[in-house]
Amino acid sequence: MKKISFIHAADLHLDSPMIGLKSLPEAIFTRIKESTFTALKRITAAAIEQQVDFVILAGDLYDGEDRSLRAQSRFRTEMLKLKEKGIPVYVIHGNHDHLNGSWVDLGMPENVHVFGGEVETKILHTKDGAVVHLYGFSYPTRNVFERKIDEYQKVNGADFHIGILHGNEGSGTEHDNYAPFSVKDLKAKGFDYWALGHIHKRAVLAEDPPIIYPGNIQGRNRKEMGSKGFYHVSLSDFETKITFLESSEIVWEEEELDGASVKTFHEAVQLCQEVMNRIRKERKAALLTIYMKNIELEDYKKLNGLKEDLLELLLENEQEEEFFVWLVDLHISESKQLNKEQLKNETGFYTELFRTVEQYDDVDHALAPIYGHALGRKYADIFSEEEAKELINQAERLLLELLNK
Repeated sequence: MKKISFIHAADLHLDSPMIGLKSLPEAIFTRIKESTFTALKRITAAAIEQQVDFVILAGDLYDGEDRSLRAQSRFRTEMLKLKEKGIPVYVIHGNHDHLNGSWVDLGMPENVHVFGGEVETKILHTKDGAVVHLYGFSYPTRNVFERKIDEYQKVNGADFHIGILHGNEGSGTEHDNYAPFSVKDLKAKGFDYWALGHIHKRAVLAEDPPIIYPGNIQGRNRKEMGSKGFYHVSLSDFETKITFLESSEIVWEEEELDGASVKTFHEAVQLCQEVMNRIRKERKAALLTIYMKNIELEDYKKLNGLKEDLLELLLENEQEEEFFVWLVDLHISESKQLNKEQLKNETGFYTELFRTVEQYDDVDHALAPIYGHALGRKYADIFSEEEAKELINQAERLLLELLNK
């Protein structure tokens, strides 16, 4: 019986900046800056521990088309570890690290096999005698909108056929429609496994054959919450075993707290600390945002200063914790909830305000100064329709809070 074992990871985004962070202690800043490299080390460590036949990296190894020397050097170090153990690595590049970028090439060891700009087949003979055909391509430029899936053709003569594709499943609307495909398209190819990349949220699109997005290996902002990682896959004629392994050094979390029962400043501190300690018990370092609603303290009348005072106390000793829980933001709202219908009846101003918000459809114009800046173009992704709607809703809530003060 032939069988193979491999690691499937994607969207490493090595040396990616963390977005939405400021005023961090040096120790925490260093761990965050190193987090994508720490996650990479966990991939190589797992590959060696599990004695896999090969590793697949399904696109966006680097965060930008310039492929920083620091990122290349650290990646090369990990690839050399795999070379020493005789583990080959199959790489495709995606829209972030496409082949048309400008970079100084450090060169990779011979166990790293990079797919070119057209769909091609690479052949692997494992130590146990299995023959594997791997199919894939790297993005020749940043924008690949054509259906590259049509160019994947099964080549006979292998025990296992694995497709590698960095692209967007056609029914998804949250991401740019790069190299679009449908699950039906992939199943029709007759492959044994599809190793996908591009979508940062972990997803199993099908089980027979397995069609899987592992997600990215380290969350980089509050939109990428929770544990991140990769898959260890075992395939044989009779069994498929797929195991998710966590790689994230730091997780992003959000918590919504109801402070209706909180009457004192001390109780507000305790409520937040309960959440922080619960996360810490999971033995994870975390970047946490708390939304605390229905707050009306008997011993603290300066609600405007409550956020700063709470943050000062809650963060006082966090930098000394191995599994720190760092509050990146704290949102506080009073018990008095604003009723939109009631406000409409109070004055025509609110009626006009809410109408403007409901009809607003020009988010791209409002964000044009960001996308027009060099750093903005490099690091700011285009908002999806759902994300733009949430941004408008947040702006409305903030405006109402300010008007109510």
